[in-house]
Amino acid sequence: MKNVLKNVSLAILLLNMCLVFGQEISAQKRILIDVGHGGKDGGAIGINKIQEKDIIMDIANAILKLNKELEKPLDIYLTRYKDTLISLSDRTKLAKVIKADVFISLHCNHSDNPNARGVEVYVANTLSQYSKEAAWLAFEFHTSFKRQLGFESRGVKFANFQVLRETIDFFPSVLLELGFLSNTDESKYYQNSENFVVMAKVFLECLNKNFKYYGRAWN
Repeated sequence: MKNVLKNVSLAILLLNMCLVFGQEISAQKRILIDVGHGGKDGGAIGINKIQEKDIIMDIANAILKLNKELEKPLDIYLTRYKDTLISLSDRTKLAKVIKADVFISLHCNHSDNPNARGVEVYVANTLSQYSKEAAWLAFEFHTSFKRQLGFESRGVKFANFQVLRETIDFFPSVLLELGFLSNTDESKYYQNSENFVVMAKVFLECLNKNFKYYGRAWN
């Protein structure tokens, strides 16, 4: 039964993607944003009981909304559009089926140390033809969030996360840990809805800024 439900979830996601494919611009790179956790998997639980799955969904929705308002919107899709649980394997399968050009997984962090804070950006710890582009994108995101949003730097790191491991051979992929929900200041940051719009703006500016580079590197 679980496998059936997983297959149904993936089928629904693919159907949603097909409905919007007709609107895409062929010259654009397709960006898949992996909205972390969802459903019964709440992810990290922060101060005032805020949940990672909700914060990440709010960020993703802000990105979509702001993107639609751009003169030349980017070709962006999500792994989930509501509070549903999508398995890690289905997230990476979806990216391959829709032939994504970029895979960006969004998360928030948590620590037993309440003083832990800052942004981390991860790339796969295995080499592929897309490692250079993934590292470039990781450093660009890391720099943008540090300079424009004031988040402390925890660096660009290498990891064997499943969503990175299963995508790096197909396209550049990165995983963003956008602050610690266990930190008082960063938790309060996400309790202000206006900050989701600010973060979405920086996110989109970072992608737009580097689009010419992507076009040269990923033709």
